[in-house]
Amino acid sequence: MRYLKLAILMMPFLMGNRLSAQQNSRDQKMQWFADAKLGIFIHWGIYSVNGISESWAFYNNYINHDAYMKQLEGFDASKYNPQEWADLIKESGAKYAVITTKHHDGVSLWDTKAPNATTTLGNSAAKKDLITPFVSSLKRTGLKTGLYFSLPDWSYQDYNIFTRERSRYDIKKEPNRWNKFLNYYQAQLREISNLYHPDLLWFDGDWEHSPAEWQTDKVRNLLTADNPNVIINSRLDSHGDYATPEQGVPVVKPQARFWELCYTMNDSWGYQPYDNHYKTSNMIIRTLVDCISMGGNLLLDIGPKADGTIAPEQVKILKDLGRWTNKHAEAIYETQAGIPAGHFAGKSTLSKNKQVLYLYLDYKGKNGVLLSGLKSKITNVELVGNNAPVNVTKLNETDYTFSLKEDGFDSDVTVLKVSLNEPIELSAAKQKPVSINNLLADAGKSVNLTRLSIDLNIGINIFQGTNLAADGLNFKSGVKNFSAEVNDWIIKNAEALYKTTAGIPEGHYQGRTALSVDKQTLYLFVEGEPTGPIAIKGLKNNISRIRVVGEGTMLPHEIYNKLYWSKIPGIVYIPIPKDKLDKNLTVIAVLLDGPISLYREEVGAIESNL
Repeated sequence: MRYLKLAILMMPFLMGNRLSAQQNSRDQKMQWFADAKLGIFIHWGIYSVNGISESWAFYNNYINHDAYMKQLEGFDASKYNPQEWADLIKESGAKYAVITTKHHDGVSLWDTKAPNATTTLGNSAAKKDLITPFVSSLKRTGLKTGLYFSLPDWSYQDYNIFTRERSRYDIKKEPNRWNKFLNYYQAQLREISNLYHPDLLWFDGDWEHSPAEWQTDKVRNLLTADNPNVIINSRLDSHGDYATPEQGVPVVKPQARFWELCYTMNDSWGYQPYDNHYKTSNMIIRTLVDCISMGGNLLLDIGPKADGTIAPEQVKILKDLGRWTNKHAEAIYETQAGIPAGHFAGKSTLSKNKQVLYLYLDYKGKNGVLLSGLKSKITNVELVGNNAPVNVTKLNETDYTFSLKEDGFDSDVTVLKVSLNEPIELSAAKQKPVSINNLLADAGKSVNLTRLSIDLNIGINIFQGTNLAADGLNFKSGVKNFSAEVNDWIIKNAEALYKTTAGIPEGHYQGRTALSVDKQTLYLFVEGEPTGPIAIKGLKNNISRIRVVGEGTMLPHEIYNKLYWSKIPGIVYIPIPKDKLDKNLTVIAVLLDGPISLYREEVGAIESNL
């Protein structure tokens, strides 16, 4: 009995040690993934022949199955050069690639021996195994290997689902057919595991059946038996190693410790010749920064043509991405999520030991960059990838401004490296609001206006109770020896200061904001000269009009990644002409179709695209 009591007392301790050991083991195998930051997704299959939606085209009855599969005759891969692909991927700065071995249409791109399989070797004009040479090229180039595998196989005669309107059978009534399919797809997984020893398996389509029906525990065991360190995404079941938000750039940091945004360059995964809605290289680079600032990865998609060539628009983006990642490598790889919002108007990351803070500027801040609430001591500030000097001004014990000349700025995103004497410590104390006297003082014009925008963003409006009207006319501050320049700025931007309330929560816009009393006009404070269009994430409203405050110029906008089958709002991009920028602080008014409504839910997989 004494030994039994001892065993019971020891059980929590032993279980805790076991869980700790499992966690350490998982952390070790995930380390390369956490450090990689950038991967390239490749959707390649027979759907590139007609340039139509991969698999979904026949599932949704846009084209019948026979006509869809006829694309096998045109899928020749005649110019396929896997080493060129691998070299281009490496040039982009990616550390891994994930290629579709089989999409939902069931066409296998390798020489599978599973019975009744449709393959590019046996059934397409290519007459080739396309996966083996690519995996060899990846390994030769030093890149990690990721393989995409669809759990559903809508073309396989023993899979129960065929199209949105057609089902082959009920698995409860015909379990033998379902078992045939399970044996089939699991045999294919054994093949790619044994043949390629992938570093990562990227599953898709698990929503069509339960984990028990897929036999996910069995699948995980057979994969880890061959390779204990294989990484499996969250789409096999809920026990995956990392989360895969799709298309929608997260507004707030995902809860998962490890995650990766899978993201298209235009609006399509596979090659579609008439989809010219490409994001610019600048947008893609800033999306990468968005992801790494929240501790995640970007898995950027390309869709090669049927002959194996990659569209020039996609090649350009990869090469432009490579220019930026090569220049700023130390601020990308092996970093972790940055500091909370409120300390800096932009994105940030930290080194592993938290003694280096990287600040990302997607604007040219001629008036200086403000970093506030830093308790740690700065030992050095420099530009990453550029020897141009950085001027550091200490405003008080916790606040600094950093200034650099024109030749210090990058054309897309500039990175400041702030070295500290210890792991970063931030001040939780709120700064005293800027007063009208300080605001209108001759000294520190730009810093004071920045502080004003910070105050407005959190709902502190020093103009309440003054005679400031919406049009700014007849404004009298009562301040003697005031700065005429700042006074003129107040009058010009009065509508954004008059009775405005706190702005929108962090994550939707990287700068500071304010809202009109009726919540229908969103004011965006724009520092410096943006390197590309400014962006708003997670805006559910329709936009009625956008204009430059104080001088009436109407601005266009364009929405990217608003997919009609997804409830996730796209990203609103607003280009601002250089000649309309205020030299101190520009204000943009976004008039909405109603009180502002924001999407802040966690982004997951898209399970249908009717």
